[in-house]
Amino acid sequence: MPNLRFPQFEGEWKLSKISNILTIGNGRDYKHLKSGEIPVFGTGGYMTSVNEYLIDGETVCIGRKGTINKPFYYSGKLWTVDTLFYTYLYKKALPKFVFYVFQNIDWMRYNEASGVPSLSKKTIEQIEVYIPTQPEQSKIASLLSLLDERIATQNKIIEQYKSLIKGIYTYLLGESDKYRKLGEFCQIKKGEQINRTELLDDDKYYVMNGGITPSGFYHSYNTKANTISISEGGNSCGYVQYNEVPFWSGGHCYTLDDIDKDIDDRYLFHYLKANEPQIMALRIGSGLPNIQKKDLSHFCIPMPSLLNQKEISDTLDKIILKIELEKSAILVYQKQKIYLLQNLFI
Repeated sequence: MPNLRFPQFEGEWKLSKISNILTIGNGRDYKHLKSGEIPVFGTGGYMTSVNEYLIDGETVCIGRKGTINKPFYYSGKLWTVDTLFYTYLYKKALPKFVFYVFQNIDWMRYNEASGVPSLSKKTIEQIEVYIPTQPEQSKIASLLSLLDERIATQNKIIEQYKSLIKGIYTYLLGESDKYRKLGEFCQIKKGEQINRTELLDDDKYYVMNGGITPSGFYHSYNTKANTISISEGGNSCGYVQYNEVPFWSGGHCYTLDDIDKDIDDRYLFHYLKANEPQIMALRIGSGLPNIQKKDLSHFCIPMPSLLNQKEISDTLDKIILKIELEKSAILVYQKQKIYLLQNLFI
């Protein structure tokens, strides 16, 4: 029996092969079809819309080739391409419950290819799963659906805040009567390279290089907290980050030091972040692109009064804090869902 169970339910769950509770359908090519309103899905998600369908109703889709470990539920008319299986003719099993059963399966364990991950219909059909009565299935699926809906709502809230902050960027960080070049009011300092063999998987200080995430950890730091960094090299060169803790600035990382006192560092960060695409456009080279210090130093920054800078940064900081709080809420919901998936099923 599962570790968690609704008190009104008793009795054994039945072990069954997937082939005994549903039928697996093969996706097909859609290029001979006309445009329409019926969505076409592949393993990467929505592709286009056509005028015919393969399934009309509730279905759970699972990848045949490519992304094989991300099942999804759909209700309505649907067409899938040949890299995506769909399911139908459910017997004693509710599609929404099966969707959550599928989320508990380690699909990569059944991968049949050494290159691009692949699954066969025969392999899926032989997998055994435990199934309770349909009323209990419905109760479990309803609970997990509520969590999924809450997670989806949180994601929409975050996207709305992101759209809001983009609009505020345009409004608050617009033109000014006064501009200064970045190199005129701060020191653009290149970091120090650490041998990859010296990096650790975990330690007190993270190491920033040319990426958007730490390249590792180190026992020491060379940059104080509350410092703006800009990626110098690699595919992410131009990425802007505000580092709230001490860290090690690597050989493909610029930091902005000794910022003039009439410049609010948070205002500067927000302006650079809002104009990240323009900073990234400064890159040169095709193999390992990089941004030259001289080009970065000539990047122009609008200069309102220090008081206005602080008002702008305070407004934007409040929105960013709200986004972070909403992201934290999503993490809580996701942890709850993982716990329930692990304990509501056998």
